[in-house]
Amino acid sequence: MRTIPSFLCVASSILVSSTPLWCQDAPDYDDLVRLFGEWREFQKPRFDAGVPDYTAKAMDEQRLQLPDYQRRLAAIDITQWPITRQIDHHLVRAEMNGLDFDHRVLRPWARNPNFYTTVIGSQSDTPLREGPVIHGAIELWRLTFPLPSAEVEALRLRLQGIGSILAQARRNLTGEARDLWVTGIRTQQGQSSTLASLAALLATHHPELVDDAERARASVDAFRTWLEEQLPTKNGNSGVGVSNYDWYLRNVHLVPFTWEDELRLMERELARSTAHLALEEHNNRDLPPLEPASEQSWGRVSNAAVTELMEFFASESILTVKGYMDQALRERLSGYTPPDALHFFAQVDARDPMVLRCHGIHWIDLAQMENEPHPSPIRRVPLLYNIWDSRAEGLATGMEEMMMSAGLFNHKPRSRELVYIMVAQRAARAIAGLRMHSNEFDIDAARQFASANTPRGWMKRDGNLNWGEQKLYLEQPGYGTSYITGKLLLDSLLAERSQQLGDEFVLAEFMDELMATGVIPVTLIRWELTGRKHPILRLQ
Repeated sequence: MRTIPSFLCVASSILVSSTPLWCQDAPDYDDLVRLFGEWREFQKPRFDAGVPDYTAKAMDEQRLQLPDYQRRLAAIDITQWPITRQIDHHLVRAEMNGLDFDHRVLRPWARNPNFYTTVIGSQSDTPLREGPVIHGAIELWRLTFPLPSAEVEALRLRLQGIGSILAQARRNLTGEARDLWVTGIRTQQGQSSTLASLAALLATHHPELVDDAERARASVDAFRTWLEEQLPTKNGNSGVGVSNYDWYLRNVHLVPFTWEDELRLMERELARSTAHLALEEHNNRDLPPLEPASEQSWGRVSNAAVTELMEFFASESILTVKGYMDQALRERLSGYTPPDALHFFAQVDARDPMVLRCHGIHWIDLAQMENEPHPSPIRRVPLLYNIWDSRAEGLATGMEEMMMSAGLFNHKPRSRELVYIMVAQRAARAIAGLRMHSNEFDIDAARQFASANTPRGWMKRDGNLNWGEQKLYLEQPGYGTSYITGKLLLDSLLAERSQQLGDEFVLAEFMDELMATGVIPVTLIRWELTGRKHPILRLQ
């Protein structure tokens, strides 16, 4: 691994090879770390008897206090800090801007019934849950049944709090965003099903909690009925509008594009991927089509894909393989899905699980965060407001086509078709999300567009996946485009780094450097790896 003298650490135009542990000293950096700790506590709502307070009064108080934190952050002089420390300052600023946007524009506690998700059944493959969710939700995937005795009473109290949370939600939800209301009704239907499954599980392991789970479910069902009764009165737009979208990209997610830029990029990627799919299909016209794996072979082929990918990483010097990587991927293999129940991603996975194993770099990210915590206390924990999306989703999406270009599918030409189908689906759903935020599409039109422009009819218009994706992209501006914009930013970084280093460029070293920076916006990764500060950061 290349190294550079420590005295260069303060320069703003050096070639930084990885997160340098020797760059620890910076005047007032401890002040930033202390402020970060205080900020993280401040951005949480107050709790009363286990119930988060999202009332108008509490949110107004938080909004009025936020500028004090922003002024304290701005008062810290970072001009002499090493790049790695300046990046940490930008991360804290972006988080504070995220809360500011919540108060000014999104106001999820008042506009978005999906916000009141109280029970989460499965772990996300990203650093934190995608989209806005209340503090204090019960994350069932963290629990192991039967529960240790010390956790039984804690779960009882949290189940008992669901009724109070949803009672408060009825008072808080004063917004007019119709599509968020429509999706909120579907969300609460899902919540009811999750609680029904929990009640069945508790009947086996903790029968004394079954009544609490059933009462919580009754509260959810009553809340859903209330949402349905209120729906006819909700006729407002749900998108944030183009100007707000632009501000959010630049100031929260640190993405150097506008709504218009992203629309053109998505349209280009949809055309490119659809055209290249047609060329691949022509090239492969004499080969048999890929068919879904059988139930008998599924376990073998899905495990074999992990083994092959790890061997490819090592033998082709793609990145340094760590012991936890294989396990991180293997633990997340999906079960067999019958052909008549295949949603879009299952259609791909059933034909060649390797494509989504590449996307599974997500799980390697999470395992790295656990096994190799970043030296920075600010990057050691997941960023709020999905600020990580350009890196997390961009790399996961990028790995599919990057590994194809690196030779992973050379012996499986039909699998190359799957890679282009995946790109087309991401572009189509992203265009739909963009049009929702400009308030040109409602969610029905968005689902129709995503379905119609995904190849082979694999994206069902009324499928749960289509509903869920467009709900998320409406709730979280910029998320639907992050898969491709993040990939494009990483493409640019790879190109810039290879040109910068010339003959000294080594792909595995680049990938290791990239992974070592943490799951942070790609514009900040570029600054750390190349020493070149993006213009959008100079404007802050």
